[in-house]
Amino acid sequence: MDMSVTELSDPPRPEPAPPARPARGGSPFGALLLRLHFYAGILVAPFLVVAALTGLAYTVAPQVDAALYGEVLTVTQVGERPVPVADQVGAARNAHPEGSVSAVQPGTGDRTTRVVFTVPELADKQHTVYVDPYTGRVQGQLTTWFGSTPATTWLDDLHRNLHLGAVGRHYSELAASWLWVLALGGVVLWWRRRRASRSTARHLLVPDLTAARGVRRTRSWHATTGIWLTVGLLFLAATGLTWSRYAGANFGAGLDALDARAPQLSTALAAGPAPADPGGGHHGAAGAGGVVESAAFDRVLTAARTAGLAGPVEIAPGEPGSAWTVTQVDNTWPVAKDRVAVDPTTGTVTARSDFADWPLLAQLSGLGIQAHMGVLLGPVNQILLAALALGLLCVVVWGYRMWWQRRPTRADRRARTGTPPPRGGVRGLPWWAVPVGVPVVAAIGWALPLLGLSLLAFLVVDVALGVAARRRRDAAPHRPADDVPPPAGTSHSPGDD
Repeated sequence: MDMSVTELSDPPRPEPAPPARPARGGSPFGALLLRLHFYAGILVAPFLVVAALTGLAYTVAPQVDAALYGEVLTVTQVGERPVPVADQVGAARNAHPEGSVSAVQPGTGDRTTRVVFTVPELADKQHTVYVDPYTGRVQGQLTTWFGSTPATTWLDDLHRNLHLGAVGRHYSELAASWLWVLALGGVVLWWRRRRASRSTARHLLVPDLTAARGVRRTRSWHATTGIWLTVGLLFLAATGLTWSRYAGANFGAGLDALDARAPQLSTALAAGPAPADPGGGHHGAAGAGGVVESAAFDRVLTAARTAGLAGPVEIAPGEPGSAWTVTQVDNTWPVAKDRVAVDPTTGTVTARSDFADWPLLAQLSGLGIQAHMGVLLGPVNQILLAALALGLLCVVVWGYRMWWQRRPTRADRRARTGTPPPRGGVRGLPWWAVPVGVPVVAAIGWALPLLGLSLLAFLVVDVALGVAARRRRDAAPHRPADDVPPPAGTSHSPGDD
């Protein structure tokens, strides 16, 4: 066969590297989800670590309160019968002359009575005086925030905003906004991997300990632990967002639009207020509208007990000419949150609102918040939250470990971390994905503003990095045939879990 000298002497030129292909069977959706999961995991994980650590600290708040304030919160000996609430309020007033009484929680069991004073200088905090309900002796005073002790308030602020105020709330909202995306995305990616490898369903929930040491075993622990935590993480994300700064405001607007908030309790009275009896033999207590008759506390409490409000309750004096409210404050399951309005002069119940009659969304929101705070199921709730926090920390650590384990180790391609999943998912999407996906993503971004803004920032940065990498490839000289790197898409990233 006739061949020219040129044909025999010229080495074959290397074929150009094929374009990036979507991973996992050529699915563009899978490739896009994989890249999103990887970048979100790398960049948002620090916020999740902080939220998990601060949340873990908050789970032990009841034990911290018992250790620090046990002598104030509880009595040394439970008596047979409590003294009148009026006498307890009078003792608290003598110990705390300034301010006005805004609420009273009569002590039950071994719990002391809490008399809450509003002081203008404290802004949104209050002074709470704790009284032994069986002796009327004042046991101490604390600066509280909506009933929380200083230690619990400190832990709560640490978890919500890192003690940075409104600006610090961005961290927790960002973490909660991305938590559900990472959790659901991880479930889908792990299910696709198990299906593609035709492994048993058992390995969806149980780590594959037969896998070789290295990234495969780390991925197995990362993914299966995430599967077990998914429901709990989704719950924490949803309930945490309900009182976040921006998404929480949208959630509240949605409740208003659906008329799904807890109903208001009317405190209006048909007639004007009757004159107080200054000769009742009880101390006067400055209430929300001025000086009120202390004996009214017992009258209102008796009316509420007769109306069926058992267990711990809170009495809130009203303005002159309006009813007082009595609210059940038992947040453990089954919760007791019924409310009544009582005329403080006659002891007549004028209005009632039972928790069973609240809209379903209002009930679920209230229960979800109590569970998120670890009080709905008592110690069991605390243990579950602690397990979720520890599990999330493990998942994050394993994710970063995979990123490090998948780093290139060849002498000419050495790197400190693994390479990200290849591009190409967006270009491979079907035509209908854009008109369907863009409005959905826009709606989610509107409902969760920090998620939308950070997702947009991820997109801009990723596009910029892609343009820069393409320019570097175009400017780089051609390599010899045997030095061409493997095609894009053949290397695996630790984010593929």
